[in-house]
Amino acid sequence: MTHASTPMPVPYPAVPGPVLRSPIGLAHAVTVLLAVVIVADLLIIAASLNMRSLLDDVAAGGVVDFDGGEASRADQAMAGAAVLYGAALLATAVVFVIWFYRVRHNAEVFAPEIQRRTPGWAIACWFIPIANLWIPRGIAADVLRAGDRWPHSAAPRHRGLLNAWWGAWVWATVFDRYASRTYDDAQDVDAIHDAAGLVMAGAGFDILAAVLAILFVRRLTAAQHAKALAGPTPPTH
Repeated sequence: MTHASTPMPVPYPAVPGPVLRSPIGLAHAVTVLLAVVIVADLLIIAASLNMRSLLDDVAAGGVVDFDGGEASRADQAMAGAAVLYGAALLATAVVFVIWFYRVRHNAEVFAPEIQRRTPGWAIACWFIPIANLWIPRGIAADVLRAGDRWPHSAAPRHRGLLNAWWGAWVWATVFDRYASRTYDDAQDVDAIHDAAGLVMAGAGFDILAAVLAILFVRRLTAAQHAKALAGPTPPTH
């Protein structure tokens, strides 16, 4: 296993300019953190199911005092799962951006001529409101192409996986914000019941996005590692 902070042991010639750095260690870290996000999402689903079950009992007359301890515990479970999710998501985002910059940096060695944005954009793009819904995907597509053995040929491998992950991530992000806002604004029993269902659905979408992100991170990392070990691509005639 190649350490994340060390240069790749590759047969590329030593020339001035960017140096290949292995993304493998960072990819492992991102995978583990995304798994923690998935666990947090599962806890959110469990808490939402518990809340909806309690509210079903309220609607059926089985729970008279909704403001009692049972309701408080259900609400605390929702809040606790949300806090765990937020912490896991923040840690994942930090490490993911570092990994993303690493693979973009490597793309500058593999095929700098097909990169439409400078390496710094691999970090800056995530902090631009609205634009961060499409600029990172364009950078990822360029990096994906650079990782191909023949980057100037047809469409790169795994483009479908990239599109699936990005679409799922954008949808999960937008839907989660809507669901969270709806739950926070809910006041009566029916509104809270329905909002908890939205929160549960949002967690399901987030799990899908996280699984696709794991697959994309692993495949792009493996492609870069394989290309680095294979050495420079011979020129075509």
